[in-house]
Amino acid sequence: MPAGQVYVATAVIGVDEPQPLARLAERMGSGPFALVLLFISPEADLEALARGSQSAFPGARVAGCTTSGEVTPAGYQSGSIVAVGFPAQHFAGEAVMLSGLSRLSAAEIAMATLSARQGLARNHGHLPTEFAILLVDGLSIREDELAAALSAGAGAMPLVGGSAGDGTRFEKTFVLCGGRLHHDAAVLCMLRGNCGLRSFSFDHLEPTDIRMVVTCADSGTRTVRRINAEPAAREYSRLVGCNERDLDTRVFAANPLVVRMGNRHHVRAIQRVTPEGEIVFFSAIDEGVVLSLARPRNLVGHLDAALSDLGRDATPLAILAFDCILRRIEAESRQQTGLVAQLLRRHSVVGFNTYGEQMGPLHLNQTLSGFAFFPPTSAGAGAR
Repeated sequence: MPAGQVYVATAVIGVDEPQPLARLAERMGSGPFALVLLFISPEADLEALARGSQSAFPGARVAGCTTSGEVTPAGYQSGSIVAVGFPAQHFAGEAVMLSGLSRLSAAEIAMATLSARQGLARNHGHLPTEFAILLVDGLSIREDELAAALSAGAGAMPLVGGSAGDGTRFEKTFVLCGGRLHHDAAVLCMLRGNCGLRSFSFDHLEPTDIRMVVTCADSGTRTVRRINAEPAAREYSRLVGCNERDLDTRVFAANPLVVRMGNRHHVRAIQRVTPEGEIVFFSAIDEGVVLSLARPRNLVGHLDAALSDLGRDATPLAILAFDCILRRIEAESRQQTGLVAQLLRRHSVVGFNTYGEQMGPLHLNQTLSGFAFFPPTSAGAGAR
């Protein structure tokens, strides 16, 4: 990379610091930027940040969302704002607002995606690499349908994203676009650039032979009432070997449930247990689904190997990551946050902790998903 050139600019600031947007803009550099992403702790003054977001980065598309924790160059943080900027010297971008997810049709979503993609190709076809970043209301319960609909318009373009969070409260999540906060919405950021790019998604989970069947569920609310014809929370606690009253996010992180799709298993992560003993999931669930109990492998060792593999041909300039909140909870419960922070820092990872991740047409849980960016002349160049 030529000296002095920045392909992906990043900055982090605490929510309690004065004039946070001005401080972020100062630390990001002069720009100008094609797109700026803001990953914002729910502890921040969200309305003020939204109002000032466009003027803080003149000429840039500005999008973002609330988090369930932030991933920074120093590792995991809370109570901060992470900014990621794509300089106009190397990128062109559009931010497509998808409002009213509960009412949007798959055809409308696909057409909006296709139109924005074609516009970028028409106006910036000299930039060879195209990709998309999706930020979606993490309590919308529409991520599965949204990811599938977007893939129809995105075609072969790599698409990765994350679901906005609200710490561990699960009360209100927002996406940011056009200087306003939105719920029941998503923002699709589509870019073309002259950098190298590699998309990734991995987890450290291994399925066991313990299986169960969802025998009563409300797919509209992702709520399972009965497993193996027994009350859901009671049966799950029996299978994982704990008392029903001890079920919490730490138990869910250590005892994930997976569903087989083709040759791979994907997590169907548990969000919470209701007072009635029903289980609410982070992603799609329905009657008749066969779930397997999975066990985590070594989180730190797997993360080290996976991040190192991203740089097997060339060292990434930056890694943008969407990291499920359950991975962070597992690291905290195992007292491994310091080791994880070292790895994230060593590999220049930034992003946020999510309520779910998007990878192409799939809505995922308990993964680390994202993009690694490379200089255009490196072996990592080109979208993968």
